[in-house]
Amino acid sequence: MPDDQQKSQLAQMFGCTRFVYNLGLETKISAYKQYGKTLNYFELNKQLTDLKAGTQWLSDCPSQALQMALRNLDNAYTAFFKGAGFPKFKSKRGKQSFQLPQGVKVDLENGKVFLPKLKWVDCVFSRAFTGNIKTVTVSRVPSGKHYISFLIDTQQSKPIRQPISRDTAVGIDLGVKTFATLSDGQVLANHKFLGKSLNRLRVEQRTLARRFKKGRSGDPAKEQSKNWHKQKLVVAKLHETITNQRRDFLHKASTQIIKEYDTVCLETLNTSGMMQNRKLSRAIGEMGWAEFNQMLDYKADWYGKNILRIGRFAPSSRICSICGWHNKALTLSDRVWTCANGHTVERDQNAALNILDFGLRTQPLLGNVRQVA
Repeated sequence: MPDDQQKSQLAQMFGCTRFVYNLGLETKISAYKQYGKTLNYFELNKQLTDLKAGTQWLSDCPSQALQMALRNLDNAYTAFFKGAGFPKFKSKRGKQSFQLPQGVKVDLENGKVFLPKLKWVDCVFSRAFTGNIKTVTVSRVPSGKHYISFLIDTQQSKPIRQPISRDTAVGIDLGVKTFATLSDGQVLANHKFLGKSLNRLRVEQRTLARRFKKGRSGDPAKEQSKNWHKQKLVVAKLHETITNQRRDFLHKASTQIIKEYDTVCLETLNTSGMMQNRKLSRAIGEMGWAEFNQMLDYKADWYGKNILRIGRFAPSSRICSICGWHNKALTLSDRVWTCANGHTVERDQNAALNILDFGLRTQPLLGNVRQVA
């Protein structure tokens, strides 16, 4: 909880790191277009020294935070060459953040953290921790709240992976009507956090639009009235509430699954392709499938559990989990169907059982997995 002066300093730091990141990205793009050369982190860091000498206001930000901005840019380029998207310029709107690799001190008893250039800042810690602080990330969300996260080296080795067995495995079918259906019969409900707040969100956003006035300057936000800025904060807080509700649910669901099962079988979903369906895009977007998968991955590492994934084209919904008959005429509206051998199956439960079978099929030592043609 920084005071007003510290909030102003943090705003300057966010701006400085954003400026260095964007300038570094522009420099890398120009160097490649003109000379066919890709500048690395060390070459950009040398230019940063000259830049700071001619730009006095950059000294308001810790030098290591500026260096970390260039390091993050270099990591973004590395990820791009491995198949990720091309790095984008950072905007002054939305979430802001910078990182510090050292120089941070923590006083858990008094609820304070020491940051370079800011000194001691009041802080509410969500939990106590022990270990060596590796990296500290300071961020500000659109609602105006400030957060600080710590990357801690606890000096603990990863637990040994649990053996893969059908008795301790589960298949999960992610859906829209229900968030997830498990092969053992459990169903995780879709709470529709966005849908329940959609009417209020529409009202608040329309109010924000009515209070907007056109201006001639390069930054229209500076020309808006105080009521516009107040309403903008109302909309941001509502979005933050919806996000926190969804994230809390995803954390609880993923933790429950990882603790209950040693092996989790999932289907690789083409979320971007599914979002092209305009009738289902909003419902799919609010589910948070990608974030849920990420949570399962790193929590499986924490607890020594296994994650098995099947291909996106595996016919998990079309095959009868009892006899293996392939229903090629299955449509999205068919929630319960009967196979040619007379077995009646529920679509999501049937898919979860097949995902479990397909996932375990990749393990040759398991002899209790039914082979489906």
